[in-house]
Amino acid sequence: MNFSLNELLVSTYGKFPEVERRPIIGITANYSDIDATVRDRYYKQIISAGGVPVIIPPVADAAIITDTLDKVDGILLTGGGDYNPLWCGEEPSPKLHNINRERDAAELMLTRLAYNRQIPMLGICRGIQTLAMALGGHVEQDITASPPALPRREGAGSTTALPLIKHSQDADREEATHSVIVEEGSMLFTIYQDKVIYVNSFHHQAVDNPGSLFRATAHSKDGVIEAIESTEYKNIMGVQWHPEWLGNDGLPLFKWLVDSAREYKKVGDLHSRILTLDTHCDTPMFFHEGVDFTKRDSRILVDLHKMTEGRQDATIMVAYLPQPKEGQTFSDVNDLGQSTPSAYADCIFDTIESTVAKAPQYIGIARTPADLYANKQMGKKSIMLGIENGLAIEHSIDKIKHFADRGIVYITLCHNGDNDICDSARGCNTHNGVSEFGEKVIKEMNRLGIMVDMSHAGEKSFYDALEISEQPIVCSHSNSRILCDHPRNLTNDQLRAIAKKGGVVHTTFYHGFLQQVGEADILDGIRHLEHAIDIMGIDHVGIGTDFDGDGGVRGMRDASDIQQFTRQLLLRRYSEEDIAKIWGGNWLRVMTEVQKNRY
Repeated sequence: MNFSLNELLVSTYGKFPEVERRPIIGITANYSDIDATVRDRYYKQIISAGGVPVIIPPVADAAIITDTLDKVDGILLTGGGDYNPLWCGEEPSPKLHNINRERDAAELMLTRLAYNRQIPMLGICRGIQTLAMALGGHVEQDITASPPALPRREGAGSTTALPLIKHSQDADREEATHSVIVEEGSMLFTIYQDKVIYVNSFHHQAVDNPGSLFRATAHSKDGVIEAIESTEYKNIMGVQWHPEWLGNDGLPLFKWLVDSAREYKKVGDLHSRILTLDTHCDTPMFFHEGVDFTKRDSRILVDLHKMTEGRQDATIMVAYLPQPKEGQTFSDVNDLGQSTPSAYADCIFDTIESTVAKAPQYIGIARTPADLYANKQMGKKSIMLGIENGLAIEHSIDKIKHFADRGIVYITLCHNGDNDICDSARGCNTHNGVSEFGEKVIKEMNRLGIMVDMSHAGEKSFYDALEISEQPIVCSHSNSRILCDHPRNLTNDQLRAIAKKGGVVHTTFYHGFLQQVGEADILDGIRHLEHAIDIMGIDHVGIGTDFDGDGGVRGMRDASDIQQFTRQLLLRRYSEEDIAKIWGGNWLRVMTEVQKNRY
């Protein structure tokens, strides 16, 4: 051994270090007596896998945990004692072992907050139970006393109770002691490329219900769940055994975590360099419920916390105008007590401006692309204003200037019904496209630098607007009809036509516009985006989620999942330049063109 510190440093840093730093993996510490400790096997496996281990002490303080999560790229949830069953509303079983009051709250909070941030996690033994306890699953206090209502399983759909194998082994910890059956197609199968792997085991508890956010991907021969993974396309996995003791046989799991952390860091670094703009969200529809955008609110999909967790820079919030049916007045169809569409839109914008005024250090109103970049430079999120349904102008050209002065960036000419401007995709062909008044509206919007949005418009209205407008038109939240046959979606000919005129079409995450059968997910969104790229080219696409307007699907549930979409793009080897175009660059090009005579 070299006991010269100088020589040791020279040998370590004999050459200039590589530019790319290794991923930082936070390891949850055990707590015993007065010491926070961690088994050396955990951090040695992380180092062998190419990561940098740091120990996270068991501190149940949300602010400290949040600051910690800002510094790490992955989380290793370690093994240890039982959870206090009171955390899931249960009384203790006689077979409950030692619980650890220092760890429970701290690790449950850590896991929930890390999940919201999409941080990769690997849970080991107690760690898999942490994932379940924190995120909607359930843990048996003792696997030898499984209640009849939760029988063990042998294969999908089976409810046959099976004799237990021995899970708390007396063998050396480095020795594999039983087999695990792995589900093909799972992350675990991808890692080991085998349906049967051999593991060690030292536990008497196990996850018996992974909950909706996870699925079981491995079982032992007696049906005990041995592994779970995210159902939301997140790099989160838990295993019941202890791979840290299995040397090279356990190392692939740690390499998976480190590689996932490297991927997570790459997404974060990319988001720090590009602007991410969602061009359509309907959060103002919930203002009447008293939601607070500055707080994490489960009633809405876009708020300041979720935007921060998803590393999203900006969103265009629309004042959606519900359209009265025959015999109804506008007062009959809105929740804000406004008697006219114009007053309703103004009320929405007043509320947004009031919200921003309460937190000017975190949020800013943006009117132009320059405002968006300035806010990002200052570390602030941006809200742009839009109108969904030209009903808001109340058949008055002067109202367009009124809303232009308020700072709106686009008007969606109609919604699910014909209005005095044009026919809707769900309308009755009242005007055979854009009306005479609608033509004046489009020309005035061109003059005032307001983008013409044809999402929701009928096909004839779409082509009329393309012909009338002297500026490129946009579809802020529209998908491809050839992939999902819905009148609201665009045909290939429409996609080609709008691209030829320099416009953009933004993929949306409303499930009914992604697919008509089964549950839509983030990969369906990718499918629609890539089809639009194939037809239009990379310079004419983007994302308009329709969050809070019934948008949101598995893997892309809310604004905290925004970086999940970027990750999928990186997995498909899109360049940084192309990702920047998708996340708003194309839209801002059009906005700059439209606004050139306005600002």
